[in-house]
Amino acid sequence: MNIVKSLISKTFILHSLLALGMVEAVAGSDNIGLATAKNQTIVAGGTTFSYRSFGHQQGTPLVFLQHFTGTMDYWDPAVVDGLAKTRRVIVFNNTGMGHSSGKVADSIDQMSKDAYAFITALGYKQVDLLGFSMGGFIAQELAAAHPDQIRKVVLVGTSNKGGGEHLMKVLGEAFSQNLPDPRLHVFFTQSVQSQQAGKAFIARSTVRQDRDPEISKEDMNAHAKALITWANTPDPEFALLKAIQQPVMIVQGSNDEMLITDHAITLYKHLPNAQLVLYPDSGHGSFFQYPADFVSKATTFLN
Repeated sequence: MNIVKSLISKTFILHSLLALGMVEAVAGSDNIGLATAKNQTIVAGGTTFSYRSFGHQQGTPLVFLQHFTGTMDYWDPAVVDGLAKTRRVIVFNNTGMGHSSGKVADSIDQMSKDAYAFITALGYKQVDLLGFSMGGFIAQELAAAHPDQIRKVVLVGTSNKGGGEHLMKVLGEAFSQNLPDPRLHVFFTQSVQSQQAGKAFIARSTVRQDRDPEISKEDMNAHAKALITWANTPDPEFALLKAIQQPVMIVQGSNDEMLITDHAITLYKHLPNAQLVLYPDSGHGSFFQYPADFVSKATTFLN
């Protein structure tokens, strides 16, 4: 009877601490995941960052860096929750995005500094990074500038500095299609199989009820300026890539028309310690089309 009372008491205390935000929930417990994890805040450099942190307590935490105009709710739960089974995962809104305070930066340099301030405030000795598209630009800058704090990097659907000559054209075409969701045009190919995968991804990523607010037109313009400037700034000697000594996993779709597939080969050739994964019949969001396989490969790499 005393054992039962002790267990009941411990359960009550744990639930009380969770309600007060004094301990973090673990992915898999009570179905905690991207769609259900509580929103948290942390202050760094005068900015109040909104974020979600959950998953396995062991290993190096994995910080996600989001694409152009995206918030925490634009990630795929199948990817984030899958990776959370073996490590702590952290998604966040950079300065001015979602519920984070401040003004959205109009340069990748400032976005990288803001992201580093957030990561430092978390208090971890080291983190891994997963950067998607524009988030891959930020991940490269962080890895080069902070080799002691950044352990490993996953780059998805991104390019080397100066390699974005097609991106705004493709974005313009996507928004002119009057599609229910432009991501069906940008992230996936037009094959039946890829479009089916795209619709499944959109269904997964729209489950959460208390979603982040969408980006404003003014802030979208700031994002566009940052994206265009970095992607069109020449780095003919590939100095940024050569400065990244950490292990890097590059993931790309076979038919990425925005940050074209050829640039994944460039990343692979000039990063000192890289491996490359190319997915068939896929566009900019290849890891959303093959989430289970991506989670498996990324988990092996990060471990």
